[in-house]
Amino acid sequence: MKVIHVSAECYPAAKVGGLADVVGALPKYQTNLGYEAAVVMPFYDNKYAKETKYKTDFRCKVSLAKNKYKAKVYRVENSFKELGYHLYQVQIEGLLDRENVYGYEDDTERFIAFQKVVLDWILQFENAPKVIHCHDHHTGLIPFMLTQCIKYQSMRSVPTVFTIHNAQYQGEFSFEKLEYLPEYNLEQSGVLEWDYAINPMAAAIKACWRYTTVSPNYMNELPYAATGLDWLFDTEREKSVGIINGIDTDVWNPSSDKMIAKNFTVRTVEAGKKANKQLICEKFDLDPEKPLVAFIGRLVYQKGADIMAGIFDRALDANDINGLVLGSGDPHAEYLLNELKDKYQGRYNTFIGYDEELSHLIYAGADFLIMPSRFEPCGLNQLYALRYGTIPVVRTTGGLKDTVKDIGEKGGFGIRHEHVTVDDVALAITRANKLYNNTAEFKRIRKEIMKIDNSWENSANEYIELYNLIAQ
Repeated sequence: MKVIHVSAECYPAAKVGGLADVVGALPKYQTNLGYEAAVVMPFYDNKYAKETKYKTDFRCKVSLAKNKYKAKVYRVENSFKELGYHLYQVQIEGLLDRENVYGYEDDTERFIAFQKVVLDWILQFENAPKVIHCHDHHTGLIPFMLTQCIKYQSMRSVPTVFTIHNAQYQGEFSFEKLEYLPEYNLEQSGVLEWDYAINPMAAAIKACWRYTTVSPNYMNELPYAATGLDWLFDTEREKSVGIINGIDTDVWNPSSDKMIAKNFTVRTVEAGKKANKQLICEKFDLDPEKPLVAFIGRLVYQKGADIMAGIFDRALDANDINGLVLGSGDPHAEYLLNELKDKYQGRYNTFIGYDEELSHLIYAGADFLIMPSRFEPCGLNQLYALRYGTIPVVRTTGGLKDTVKDIGEKGGFGIRHEHVTVDDVALAITRANKLYNNTAEFKRIRKEIMKIDNSWENSANEYIELYNLIAQ
């Protein structure tokens, strides 16, 4: 294997957010380009595991201080044929044999043990990989262990790339758990430390060969993004590369998507969108003659969840539109969004939870998708929306700025707003409504956005160029 991706999530084995979609698609495209890639991730006792056949590739024991655990690395049978790359999963009895990806009190222990088993597995390879590509803080200690820990000194020349999918989550924990790590020269503890704690993300940035962000604009924002690591991002800027995420155009393809009501292409977009919108409106008691403005995502502060109900209240009051929310998260935000259903019966509805099939249907049938994010490292939803002819209404931040050009600019095809306020987002939705009523222009833009190439080919090539640069 030339590159091994290490991640806590990978679609379809386990998905919480966009990290899974990226790790589930990037290695396939790299392999298609002739650069052999594989993924190693934790084993979770979930639906995917119950329906999957495994072969044991490696066995070992992993220690966390005085506690020892039995571990296995499974190879997913037929993964190369079905996914386009080899997928491996690390099972650790008592730590990683649980259903959920995150949310346990011992998550620190779980992911430290996972990273140690990954390196023990790689250590016994006859030929080391050219690059180990780590994703987010759950794998952030790997660059440190490779460069500093005695056990892995034979692999110190293996380059590491660390990709930051969201710098707000850093995985920090107390130095009281230092004994969980393999032996190293304690004088090098400064590599681990940030703000008097062990910070896996900070350690990765210091120890990796290169770190990447999932959009160029997010890379430029990080030194000022109030993550607590601002100074470090500024200091290590020379190691950074911004590479925009792509999407898996085999999975997200309106002409072949089995999760939508009617398939369509650029040529048949009008009939296709109409059929999918009709089904959504029947499901949620909405009027198919009105423009449909949707939100899909986690109901968290980052995504503007605290003002989401206010946004829809203001926009529905000012415009003759439909509103639809698919998501879950903050209970108070969920409550406020549900409360609006009585006020705007027949024009607004919610689905609190997450449903992959429903999300595809909404992308296919909605007219606009709103993303009022306070920060957005890349964002994938706007890329899915474009692929399905749904015009994105986004805040000017991170990857949203890189991928959506406002209709007020030459060649513009989306709608952007500057601030995360009820007034600003509602005004952007009013602009969307005016565009919808300009039928000819709306139809022209809808066709144009479906032609935009947001596939992984270009980005996968950029990663391969980076690997080749550091692995010479």
